[in-house]
Amino acid sequence: MAETSWSHWWHAPFYLAMSFALVYISITTPYHSGPDDRSPSAHILALDASRALRAHGGFNTIATLLQISPDLCVSRPESTLFAIHDSAISNLSIPPWAMQQLLRYHSTPSTLPKAELFKKPPGFCFQTLLQDKNLAVTKNDAKTGSIMINNVLVSHHDLFLQGPFAVHGVLGPFDPNSAAVCNVSTDHTNLVVSGPTDNVEWDIVVRVLGSHGFVSFAIGLNSILEEILEDYTNLSSVTIFAPPNSGFISTSSPLLDRIVKLHILPRRFTHLQLLAARNSSLKTLVPGYDIKINTYSDFLDINGAEITRPDFFSSKKFVIHGISKCFDSEEFSSSFR
Repeated sequence: MAETSWSHWWHAPFYLAMSFALVYISITTPYHSGPDDRSPSAHILALDASRALRAHGGFNTIATLLQISPDLCVSRPESTLFAIHDSAISNLSIPPWAMQQLLRYHSTPSTLPKAELFKKPPGFCFQTLLQDKNLAVTKNDAKTGSIMINNVLVSHHDLFLQGPFAVHGVLGPFDPNSAAVCNVSTDHTNLVVSGPTDNVEWDIVVRVLGSHGFVSFAIGLNSILEEILEDYTNLSSVTIFAPPNSGFISTSSPLLDRIVKLHILPRRFTHLQLLAARNSSLKTLVPGYDIKINTYSDFLDINGAEITRPDFFSSKKFVIHGISKCFDSEEFSSSFR
């Protein structure tokens, strides 16, 4: 008996970490009650779904989150949740606040039972509860009953289906970088997905920056694109740190070139990957100049700038993060004199 009791001792670190995560989420997730509650039925549905997941087994972590913080995954009755299997969650190593983002990325503000899912062709995109992030159907075979979202198999269909709320089980977490590109569109309910290309889709990058409010940086990037294409012919992926609008586009051409390139890494780093690279330096497109990554309890600091909109647009070839300000221009501009 003693041997059996201790046979899974290695699970202890995960359960301890998840306990802290659940406590954090329960404290920081807003709770609505009383006459001002806009969707009390959503809470009832979340609790019913929690019971169904526990009864099925294998989705106890998501069931607990639905029970203690229904607002985290269910913003209104018309919702669909893709529940991550316990075995996959146990392999994750992310802070509690990142877990909140992860779960919102697995929830959609629309009802998608199995019958509706199989009507969506490969390339169909739909919104999530995480701002500016979408999911894409990457495989749909109604004959075999197989459907994949962001290249992750939907393993358990209609684990819970009651009225406008549906829950499906998935074998692992969705990676926002694993799906094809969702092109910019004003119709977010059915975005067109383009296939992969050999190089970075700079035209899409510029349009995304402009349409999401980073007009100055979009103009600056567009003005030096020819030089980037000439100097980096084999650039297959990038990370872009987009600063808020400022007057830097009126600076002299050599300095503008360096300012823009300083905010671009010749490799794609998601927010979670940047977290993993804490307290290290990463190369930029400016030769010999690296940026320093510092990690604090609830945010990332990159050369003195905070990431305010992590992963707000992503594809296989690039990812864009919004930052609070330009990287310290006085520091790097003096190094080029």
